[in-house]
Order: sequence, then C-alpha cells, then structure tokens
Amino acid sequence: ETKFEVHRRRVRDRILHLERELAGVSNQRSLRRGRRQEHGVPVASIVGYTNAGKSTLLNTLTRSTVVSDDRLFSTLDPTSRRLRFPHQGEIILTDTVGFLRDLPGDLVNAFKATLEEMEDAHLLLHVVDVSKDDFPERIDAVERILEEIGLAGKPRLLVFNKTDLLPSCVSHELASRHGAWPVQATDPESTRPLVAEIERIVQARSLRSLPPGDGESLPQTAAESRAGGI
Repeated sequence: ETKFEVHRRRVRDRILHLERELAGVSNQRSLRRGRRQEHGVPVASIVGYTNAGKSTLLNTLTRSTVVSDDRLFSTLDPTSRRLRFPHQGEIILTDTVGFLRDLPGDLVNAFKATLEEMEDAHLLLHVVDVSKDDFPERIDAVERILEEIGLAGKPRLLVFNKTDLLPSCVSHELASRHGAWPVQATDPESTRPLVAEIERIVQARSLRSLPPGDGESLPQTAAESRAGGI
C-alpha cells in the first residue's frame, strides 16, 4: 500500500465517520422538530448572505451566546434559541449557514442540516449587510438559492443590518425603498420594531396553527406587511 493509498483510505474513513455522525445529528434534529410541532411552537429561520450578522442578531434577540465570527461557514449545524415576546407568546429562532453567490451543488448537499430547518420554518428573516455596496446583488443571490431549494414561497421579512455604518437618513431611505426592517444587530433597542412585527405576525395569523410551509396568508416582505397585506 503506497503512501498515497494510505492517505486516500484515511480520508475515505474520515468521510464515512462524519457521515455517520451527521446521520445521528439529523435524527436528533428530527426529534426536536417533532417535539416543537407537537407543542405548536412556531419557528423562524434566520437566512442571508455570509457575514450578514445572522448569529449576532440571534444572540441579541434571544440573549444567547451563539458563536459569531467572520469565518466562512462558521455556522453549519443550525442553532435554535427561544425568543419570548414582551407581551405574550414565543417563537423558536434558528440560525443558518451563510449563503454565497454560485453555491456549488455539492455544498448545497453539505448544508442539508440547515436546509431541513428552513423547510420546517413558518417564517424566514432575511438578514442583509446593508453597508456593503453590492448588497442588492447579495439579496438576489440569497433569493436565487431559496428558489433553487424550493423555499421561494416561504413568508419572510427583509432585515437590513449594520445600519449604524451608514448615515441615518441613508439607512432609513434604503430600508423604506426595499421594504426592510433596519437594525443594528448588536443593539437590542434597534431590534424592538422587528420583534414587535414578528410578534404581530404570530398573533395575527396564529402561526401556532399553521403547518410548516403554509404561508399563503403571510407577508412575503416587510413592504407587504406594512401595507396591510397581513
């Protein structure tokens, strides 16, 4: 057996080991999702381009300490936390892997865990780093991937993050133009309107009674929501 063959065998064994581990994790997630559905707790998945601030937003909204950094794909296994509303009710928020333009098909398969969580979500929070010059292209990239994986019909709210890096008048004008909710993910105060809107959606349309994926009566964007579409 040559050195190359030994290396290849070790890589193959490692892949098989990881596949078995992922299968076990997937089963655990399925059990957790089943319990959530049994108790009727609605679920929202946080999606967006990589490094948009999804994990930071999850931490702020749920007062948790999910790992948040600038490394690509630092969030591979979905993390779920409970968001309790100020008045009544709650929702489970799930962090997901950051998307990229032209995501290869084999990587989409590798992100099966995150995709499973999005399929079960009642609502998507599409987080965007609005300080990036190419943020419209990043929005389009995420929307294309959602369409490719069959989630284009999911109800969602567009969330413009890192508004503190722009002049206030600019960030609010952009949010208004795109029908988005402006936030600074590190500042809990800035997220209050977003939380109030999520709570309003849960209460107004009783997400607890909706099966995952049934979003016909929910807003596709913040613009529809603000326009009274819900």
